[in-house]
Amino acid sequence: MKRFLTLLAFILFTTATYSQTIMSFKAMGHNDDEPIFGMSGATSFYFKITPQYEINGSKLVIYFEPSQALIRDRSYINLFVGTKPVYSGRLTKDSIQKIIFPLSKADISADNYLKITVKTLLTITDDQCRDLDNPAMWLKIKNYSYLSLVKSSKNFFNNINISNCFDSKTAVVYGSNPTLHDLKAVAWAYSRLKKTQTKNIGVYEVDKLPDSVRNYIMVGTMATLPQDKKSLVKVTPQSNQGLLYLHKAVTTVTDTVTRMVDVRGRLTPVKSVSLESVPTEILFVTGGDDAGYEKTITALGNMNVLNSTFGDYLLVNKAQNTFFKTIDENRSKLSLKQIGGVSDFLSGIGSLKSAFNFKNSDFSFTPKEVEIRIVANYSSLNPGDRGFFNIYLNGLLLSSEKLDASGKLNTSVTINRYQHHKYNTLEAEFRFYPNNGNCKNSFTNFFAEVDVDKSYLESKNPFITSDLSFYQYPEAFNSGTTRIVVSKPYAKYAAGAMGEIIYELNNNINANNFPEFIYSDDIAKTPSELKKNNIIALLAKDDPLMNEFPDAPIKFNRNFRLYNTDNNTIVYSLADTTSNGLAQIFYGRSNNATLVLTATGKHLADAFLAASKSITEQLSTLSSNVCISDVNNNKYLFNINKSSDNLEYIDTKSALTRFWDNYNLYILLGILVLILLSFLYIRSKVQKSQELFND
Repeated sequence: MKRFLTLLAFILFTTATYSQTIMSFKAMGHNDDEPIFGMSGATSFYFKITPQYEINGSKLVIYFEPSQALIRDRSYINLFVGTKPVYSGRLTKDSIQKIIFPLSKADISADNYLKITVKTLLTITDDQCRDLDNPAMWLKIKNYSYLSLVKSSKNFFNNINISNCFDSKTAVVYGSNPTLHDLKAVAWAYSRLKKTQTKNIGVYEVDKLPDSVRNYIMVGTMATLPQDKKSLVKVTPQSNQGLLYLHKAVTTVTDTVTRMVDVRGRLTPVKSVSLESVPTEILFVTGGDDAGYEKTITALGNMNVLNSTFGDYLLVNKAQNTFFKTIDENRSKLSLKQIGGVSDFLSGIGSLKSAFNFKNSDFSFTPKEVEIRIVANYSSLNPGDRGFFNIYLNGLLLSSEKLDASGKLNTSVTINRYQHHKYNTLEAEFRFYPNNGNCKNSFTNFFAEVDVDKSYLESKNPFITSDLSFYQYPEAFNSGTTRIVVSKPYAKYAAGAMGEIIYELNNNINANNFPEFIYSDDIAKTPSELKKNNIIALLAKDDPLMNEFPDAPIKFNRNFRLYNTDNNTIVYSLADTTSNGLAQIFYGRSNNATLVLTATGKHLADAFLAASKSITEQLSTLSSNVCISDVNNNKYLFNINKSSDNLEYIDTKSALTRFWDNYNLYILLGILVLILLSFLYIRSKVQKSQELFND
């Protein structure tokens, strides 16, 4: 009996210490199957491995689907983990095939990234030269491929620290009656979490925190923290002193675990009850008083401080950031290296591509024209060889030129504002075809490399218009100082939206936009502040500050309707019962950038958040300055100016006019029916009279 109990205890302990977590490629951001094209193609995946996972004992499982046209026994797939080849094999006759590879610590880079590269060598015919551009040359990595990671609490206390704890956090928690300091802390914590590519970041009042959320950031001074949370902080900051403190604990909970079981090459979820050891992490952003708290918030906005704090707490005696930007900080010329580009050594035949991503907000201002300059080296062409260099932007071919025997490339193309978007993908493509007579012996002869230090993007002219649009957000706030203004009664509902705003203001290569926070009541006492600063205001619909924006496209504090100008139908009415977020962007009285958001309905926090997210998306228009979005992800964009005929204020009409607007169709229909009945009545009387006369 003792042996049985000992064995049972061992099993429970092992289950609590180690558990498998299945993370599909889709769950990690790869929503679609990843295709690999061409005779010799490749694709790479990068996954951040957070410290709570034990990589030893974990495994990688890749499912792939080859083209039905391939000669399977003469086509190959190769797997690289990091820079090391770990698997090579011929394709089999199965429609869906699988590779399983056990992982170890040696497979993870120093910054805890797992790089997976899949390379192919495919064959369709006996003639390799005919296979070069065959569209049937493809292989797809399925999005239900996955990492099976060992979640271990064995080294939990040693592995987790302030520098790496943000990767596992999923929420920000604040007090029920947040101060401006709390809102600022929430915004910067939210922004920091979003930089880790956390998809769904929760923002909760402390008394509404779900039990399922165990890893989060809590903000507030020591005096305002709930007593049960305050007792977890083992370091006490003094007056005028800030504190970042990471509380760590492991609890055993009974939970429902979903395992993915391989059924005929497809992953099928199977649920079971499991006793699991769950790490709990709370990062406290606090201080001995408001002055110390502000220092901690300042440190929270400094990535260098956060990334170099390898302990469980940090006392902040002094913190400094540049809280304003000047127009002198000109970022009109950016090298491809600055925007994150790396030098890829390309070799082979056919299409060889390097991709680079950039945003309009990487520049100091919205660019009107952008010069794309590419400097590269390549192997010289032999007589009879054919080589081309192509530049693509967002999938569209911009330029093409022939390669020659020099081996040097220095070319440029200038694009206008209609060709580039808020978020852009630039592709540099070398296409090489050897002389037909040497085709089979020339597959590795060609190589090329883009020089990311000498290649650059340069904004030639700023995009200046008489009216601001969301296309120019957030870079319209890059110059000068910015104030974030909030209605005091709506403050606790605006915290998540503020996080989105802070993230976007600093989502560029020179992230140092640190706006000040102020209540609408306070800034209304000094109207000059509304003129000398850029303003981002999150306001209640009836906030008196609304009257201080006479240049706003729409008066949100009045009932209005928006019409479709094509068919004169009502698109939106402010009286809608759905919770809506409303945003508008415009120039203030001193040509300062101004963004105003408000919310309606019962779900104010969700409405504010919906509006703040909608204006940062890749918009299809260059001129939208009003955005209305609801909590169901529906979004409407409008371009409203003083001469617009699709805007109507219904609160300026008399009761009789509003009655006529609402019921005019019914009234006209009733009149028409009365006329018809009168006609029929008179006709029947006339017929009777005629009959009597005839008799």
